[in-house]
Amino acid sequence: MKFTYLAILPALAATLLQPSAALADDGWESIGTGMTSGASGVAVLSRSDDRIDALVVRDNKKTGENRALRVRLDDGEVTASDPISWPGELPVDLEAVEGVPGKANEYIALASDGKGFHLKLTDKRLKVLGGFQVPKGDSEDNYEGFALKKVHGRLFAIWADRGQDTRPATLYSAEFSVPKLSFKKTKSVPFRVSYPATDVRHASDVEITADNRVLISSASDPGDEGPFDSAVYAAGVLQSDGSIKLSPVPAKIGDFPGHKIEAMTCLSNSCDRLLYGTDDEAAGGRLRIA
Repeated sequence: MKFTYLAILPALAATLLQPSAALADDGWESIGTGMTSGASGVAVLSRSDDRIDALVVRDNKKTGENRALRVRLDDGEVTASDPISWPGELPVDLEAVEGVPGKANEYIALASDGKGFHLKLTDKRLKVLGGFQVPKGDSEDNYEGFALKKVHGRLFAIWADRGQDTRPATLYSAEFSVPKLSFKKTKSVPFRVSYPATDVRHASDVEITADNRVLISSASDPGDEGPFDSAVYAAGVLQSDGSIKLSPVPAKIGDFPGHKIEAMTCLSNSCDRLLYGTDDEAAGGRLRIA
């Protein structure tokens, strides 16, 4: 069965976004301009036929800078964008947000230093239910992705150190308790891409599909003015013991020249539609349904 999962990864690449569709800016919707307007994480709040409400988190660090945003897209177009006030002490450098399976309006957000937050969002009112720290990894870890997935009744967390150039990303996974905000034994696996090839962060976000396939975005970030490049890969499979089995050759889903993808989430069980978010630094942030 493991072989069967890995064998379908190229087919996934063929059914998701084709590279030629990613070459133009058509379809990218602005959620703000300037350094503080990027999207570093995204989760679906609700969706209907042509409407999606999403929670966007931002990697801002200073007092007075927005940390979260509620965005509405109608037919792929941003029609509403409402800042959300963060109660209490402000988080620093949020990099991911994920819905809690089976818990309406509850989310987990993760900062780059591994500090996590259990959140509840009602309309535009945010409540922090608790906090945690991911298990200690490498001293150089800088986290940019987080996902949750139930496999045979067990909830697993997957989080990713981004890596940098010659240093590969590291994908971590462990069984996770939301009530206790605690982890069981951690497993890890290194991950690197051949494209982008320079100023590369091998993992800028991670997503797990309904049938346990692992999707990873990678990005080139040479600085605040870019130019940026991104690619998205079907990288492997989350197995029933919580470990991640990588494909020998990750299947590229698409290229995104000119943008730094730091957020993505599936919009259907088959994950044939995804919502992407970018943090294009000085050029601001954008969302796109593909």
